[in-house]
Amino acid sequence: MSNQELLLRNVRLETGFVRDSNKQIVATETAFFDIHITNGKIKAINAKGQLKNSTENSAQNVKIVEANGLLMLPTFQDMHVHIDKTYYGGDWHAAPWTGDIKNMIRLEEELIPKLLPDSQQRAEASIQLLQSYGSTFARCHCNVDPVSGLKSLEHLLLALDNYKDSFTWEIAAFPQHGILYSQSEGLLREAAQTDIDFIGGLDPTIVDGDMKKSLDIMFDIALDYDKGVDIHLHEDLPSGKAVMEHMIQRVKESPILQGKTFITHAYALAMLPQNELEHIADQFAEYGIGIVSSIPIGQNALPIPTLIKHKVNVRAGTDNIMDNFSPFGSGDMLQKANLCAQLYGWTDEYRLNRALKMITDQPLPLDGQGKQVWPWVGADADFILVKASCSAEAVARLPKREAVYYKGKLVC
Repeated sequence: MSNQELLLRNVRLETGFVRDSNKQIVATETAFFDIHITNGKIKAINAKGQLKNSTENSAQNVKIVEANGLLMLPTFQDMHVHIDKTYYGGDWHAAPWTGDIKNMIRLEEELIPKLLPDSQQRAEASIQLLQSYGSTFARCHCNVDPVSGLKSLEHLLLALDNYKDSFTWEIAAFPQHGILYSQSEGLLREAAQTDIDFIGGLDPTIVDGDMKKSLDIMFDIALDYDKGVDIHLHEDLPSGKAVMEHMIQRVKESPILQGKTFITHAYALAMLPQNELEHIADQFAEYGIGIVSSIPIGQNALPIPTLIKHKVNVRAGTDNIMDNFSPFGSGDMLQKANLCAQLYGWTDEYRLNRALKMITDQPLPLDGQGKQVWPWVGADADFILVKASCSAEAVARLPKREAVYYKGKLVC
C-alpha cells in the first residue's frame, strides 16, 4: 500500500490574495486542482481535470480519492507537549491546586509511580489525538527525575516507535523536579546518551536556587552530547530576565547552539518595559534563540506581535493534555493559532492567514506577497483536508480535520 499511487481530485488550493482599491488584502483566491502522489511525495499538480487521461489510464494501481473541494493545508507541529505522564486515555482527573512549583514537584513524586505502568499506552493515545487534529510532529518533553529514572523516557520511545510510519518527533529530556533540587545531573547525562534531541531545565532560580550553576549544567550537558536546549521558564522579574540574559551570553559563547536553543513559556517577557523587550527580542533574533508558547491568556499573555516584528522564531505548543498541571489541553494546534488571533486582534484576512506560521514549519500556501508556494512538485505529501474556503477561515472557524495525510498515507 505504501507504494500505491494516489490521485486527489478537486482539491482546493490557495492561489493568491484579493486586494481592494486601497491595496488592502480582503480575501483569498482559490482554485481546484488534481494532485498526483507517489512514494510519499507530490508527483504532479494540475488544474482540475488535466490529469484525467495522463494519470488514470497510465497505472492500474492509482487510487482515486474525491476531495470534493476541501481545502488543503500543511500538517501542524506541536512544539511543546508532555505525553509521557498524561491522564489522557484513562479516567478523568482535574488538576489539583497546590500553591507553588515545589508543592507540585512533591505531588508528582507520588503520582509518577502510579502513571508509569501504563504510560506507554497513554502516550500512544495522545499521539492519536494529536494526529486527529492534523499534527504529524511533536517535540515531546519527557520527565527525567529520581522517581522515574529513565523509565518515562523508555516508555515514550516505545510509544513513538510504534508510530514511526505516520509521525515524527523530537524529545527534550526534562528535569521536572529541578536539576539541582533533585540532583538530576547524572540522569540528564544518561538521557543525553539515548535518542533525544534537547536538554531541558526548570526555573533555575526559584527551584534550583542557583541560576548560574543550574543553567551552566544544562548548557554543558547539551554541548557535551551535541544536543539543543529547551528550558521551562515560569519565573517573573527580575529573575526571569536574568535567566534570559545568561542564556543569551551562553549562546554567544557557543554559536553551535544558535537555532538550537529555546525558551518555553518565558512569562517574564510579558512584564518587561517596552524598550527592554525590544532589546532582548533583537538579541533572541540575532543569536537564534526561539520562544515556544502555549499561548496563555490573562496576565501572562506574551508579547508575541513584538517578538514576531523582531523576527524571533516563535512557535506554539499544547503543553498539557489533561495532566496534574492542567486539564485543558485539547491537542488541537489549529486552536492555538485561533487563540493567537483572538488574543492579538488578528481579525483581518492577512493576519489570520499568517497565524498558521505559529503551528507549522512548512511554507504556508501563500507567501507574504500572495504568491503560491505550497504545495510543490517533489514536496512530501504531508497535508490535511478541511471544509473551509481559505486558511483565514480555517483559523477563525476551526473546521473538522476531514483527513490527515503523512507522506501520502492516510493517517486519519
